[in-house]
Amino acid sequence: MAVASLLVAGCSPKEQESAKEVSKVHKVKVEEVIQRDVEQVYQFSGNIEPMVKNSISSAAAQRVEKVYAYVGDRVKKGDLLVEMEDINHSQLSIQLTNLQNDLMRMEALYKVGGVSEQQYEQLKTQVEVMSENLENIAKNTKLRSPIDGVVAMRNFDDGDLAVGQPILVVMQIDPVKILVNISEEFFPQVKVGLPVKVELDIYPQRQFMGRVVLIHPTMDPMTRSFSAEVRIENRESLIRPGMFARAYINFGSRSRVVVPDIAVVKQPGTNSKYLYVMEGDRVAYRKVELGRRIGNIYEVLEGVAIGEKVVVAGFTGLREGMEVTPVEGGVDLSLQ
Repeated sequence: MAVASLLVAGCSPKEQESAKEVSKVHKVKVEEVIQRDVEQVYQFSGNIEPMVKNSISSAAAQRVEKVYAYVGDRVKKGDLLVEMEDINHSQLSIQLTNLQNDLMRMEALYKVGGVSEQQYEQLKTQVEVMSENLENIAKNTKLRSPIDGVVAMRNFDDGDLAVGQPILVVMQIDPVKILVNISEEFFPQVKVGLPVKVELDIYPQRQFMGRVVLIHPTMDPMTRSFSAEVRIENRESLIRPGMFARAYINFGSRSRVVVPDIAVVKQPGTNSKYLYVMEGDRVAYRKVELGRRIGNIYEVLEGVAIGEKVVVAGFTGLREGMEVTPVEGGVDLSLQ
């Protein structure tokens, strides 16, 4: 400083004033706005759901005779889960046995011409109708699991009158699924079989692989999005229905205008984003529309052009229209 003072003192008044003006010029680091291919990996969130959910109940209001499964039990397709009161079933079974005996006797008479074909066919039809009725009653008396799964809910116990709710709820949790809403711009790229990476907050160090198995055929006119169902294998039973999950889908690479994340200035109290952009030897405080943040860069959708220079350091005291001395370099734009 002493040397600088002597140098200034040794200059003429005009030169001293010029030296003071130069010392007032604000120094900043700048980086050039570039265009590059950026992977279009989008995040979607949702809750884990069972792949299939079945409510086990009787078609009519009946009393529960016996419930064979409890919450948490694993069941196989066809396992007997519930027996209902079978008064009607027993009565109809006796009637059917009597009719079948009558049919056997009438068939013997029919073969020797003892009864007409019409009488024989009428009784045969009665037996068939009653057999179907008995089968239907049996289905509502002995309730079996339609899937391999786990019992997730039990609403009634032995002796209860089952009304208004399912007796049991069985869920298939291997695999599980998540429903995601995707912007209509990606509709042509979403196909059945598209791989999806899934992360859960409860397992921060793990990643689960899923695939799109169903694409809903209609768009939501309010959000301009469509739904896709993602199936996730769950052989270790780590994922459970109701967990919060994030799904990541890679839609390939696109050429985007990008800037360093440290160049972005956020307006306090708003969602507005700004950049200090070099215009000649001064800076302009310019509002921009940003896309996604990828690593240490931001996509810029609007507000700045390729080749322009933006301030990445030296923001203290910087303001609109200020004259600056730019220094290039010092920022790595590579993807993290």
